[in-house]
Amino acid sequence: MNSLPKLGEALSDEHISFSETFSRSCRRSILQMTTNAASGHPGGSLSCVDYLSLVYTFILSQSGDPIVVSNGHISPAVYAVLAEMGYIEKEPVVEGFRKIGTPYEGHVTRHVPGVWYGTGPLGAGVSAASGFALAGALQERKEKVFALVGDGESEEGQVYEMMHVAAKYKLDNFIVFMDYNEVQLTDSLAEVMPYHPKAHFEASGWHVIEVDGHDYGAMWEALKEAYDVKGKPVFILGKTIMGKGVDFMEKTGRAREATWHGKTATQEQIQPALDGELALSGEQKLEIRNFVEKLVTWHPEKPSFPELLSKTTIKTGEPRVYEAGEVGDCRGAYGKALLDLAEENEDVVALTADLAGSVKTDGVQKAFPERHIDVGVAEQQMVSMSGGMSLSGFTPFCSTFGAFMTSRAKDQARVNDINMANVKMVATHCGLSVGEDGPTHQAIDDSGSFLGFFNTMLLEPADPNQCDRMIRYVASHYGNFYVRMGRHKISVLTKEDGTVLFDANYEYYYGRCDVLREGADVTIAAMGGTVAEALAAWEVLKEKGVSAEVVIVSSIKQFDTPLFTSLKKTKKLVTVEDHNTHSGLASQLAKALQEKKISLTACMNLGVKEYQLSGKWNELYAAAGIDRGAIVDAVQKIIT
Repeated sequence: MNSLPKLGEALSDEHISFSETFSRSCRRSILQMTTNAASGHPGGSLSCVDYLSLVYTFILSQSGDPIVVSNGHISPAVYAVLAEMGYIEKEPVVEGFRKIGTPYEGHVTRHVPGVWYGTGPLGAGVSAASGFALAGALQERKEKVFALVGDGESEEGQVYEMMHVAAKYKLDNFIVFMDYNEVQLTDSLAEVMPYHPKAHFEASGWHVIEVDGHDYGAMWEALKEAYDVKGKPVFILGKTIMGKGVDFMEKTGRAREATWHGKTATQEQIQPALDGELALSGEQKLEIRNFVEKLVTWHPEKPSFPELLSKTTIKTGEPRVYEAGEVGDCRGAYGKALLDLAEENEDVVALTADLAGSVKTDGVQKAFPERHIDVGVAEQQMVSMSGGMSLSGFTPFCSTFGAFMTSRAKDQARVNDINMANVKMVATHCGLSVGEDGPTHQAIDDSGSFLGFFNTMLLEPADPNQCDRMIRYVASHYGNFYVRMGRHKISVLTKEDGTVLFDANYEYYYGRCDVLREGADVTIAAMGGTVAEALAAWEVLKEKGVSAEVVIVSSIKQFDTPLFTSLKKTKKLVTVEDHNTHSGLASQLAKALQEKKISLTACMNLGVKEYQLSGKWNELYAAAGIDRGAIVDAVQKIIT
């Protein structure tokens, strides 16, 4: 093959012959790597490899357009294609697939050159791919974004969320191919969950193309049609056969049996195929080598990951200062800071799930409507889409209530964490502060949801001024952040002389702890909305002759010197949080104190210990024992 085909022109016999040879070599690698590992998913890898081969060889080899493989378990197909393209070495992946010490994980990973987004949990990848597509549309790039999705995978509700959002934003640069082999892990699609993907995508407003997923000429024509579509995303329904190209696997695939979905073959089983239908002549191997050396013009960069908390190019602007005596909520301060950031930076975008007014992204919505993305009631789509956008040059802030961000979208945030993305998750209406909405909306376990994430930082502001600095900080530092805040209004915190505590000179850094009031008898460590309660308790205690030190804690994953210094001095501690103590401030500070070998003589942990009902925030604080009165009582108990 001396030249690549052009879209709009039929594939020549030479092009089709090359594609068959390329795919045959990939199929050899798929069998070898899954058999060597005695683990993996050969059936689906074999059914989708013809499409992957076509796209990589004839399009991506020149353009380097993003491609996200959402059904990440077909990693053998992806790695096999990347190896044939010369992007990775073949022998290490064939020998090291799914083995410790190699980057060739069981599901596609960003540690491998040519992989744009690591996937595994079904549904998340195609949502992230829509984020790449939206980013491309906003930046007016000419590239297409490709995604591969499984048919069983598309039973996930997140895929339906993606369908709606991609259609809403008319992502005509987005091409999704479904590997429609009609077999999923345990049985056929007809038995497990019959549905109609063509009808669903059409009903969602997509341009739908049906094609034989093993017919290179037909798929090439389908891609040309996809490129010509305007104003709609494109769905290519590729009818395929599980196990295609390997006789004994293809036989069960044609019968819609799940035999080889997640089961690997032995060396004795695959050897006849390697020697027979998948055998390659020296001339065929040379043809692939010549293609790589002479016709491949785009090569992926070596994977790199920015250092967590490293500074980005985001301009933070001038901080706002809320004056002493002002009363406001942190979510309002968030909205204003976000608007400032959007005015300073064209790559700052806001995403929300039908809550713009509640989470205060409406300022961006009015000023920069093209950079305000409302996904509807689709939190999972929002978080995954943000992941894709963050790896496409944008700094996305996605916002919803804490109960939804950390429960419904936890899986999606976890996949972003694994991908070391750069998503700023800001949750409002957290804790009992949400009040009358009741226990379903009172997020009292949300911080704990993200505690186990290695690349996600947790923050909670104590007043509007600190919130303003936090938002500017997370925008300008790399990594995923979860910023939680309550709903009720808080008085601006002041120093003992009445001046603003978090003034224009205040600079936030991750984990910063600040002494609000000095004392010697006991340390009150408080977070978020309970800081104002701790300050009120300090006033009462002072009148009673008790010298309490109030320390504002901003993160349960990172503590700071002023807190430890205070505890070494007082040896007594009361923690206060609008969260449960099992996975919040109390438990995490106890661990930190143990690691630093700081011993206390007395300690009480105030937090939400059971679900509360509806009520005003201050009533709920009192009922849960985290208000000023409860703090005073706790301090008096441990100092006597």
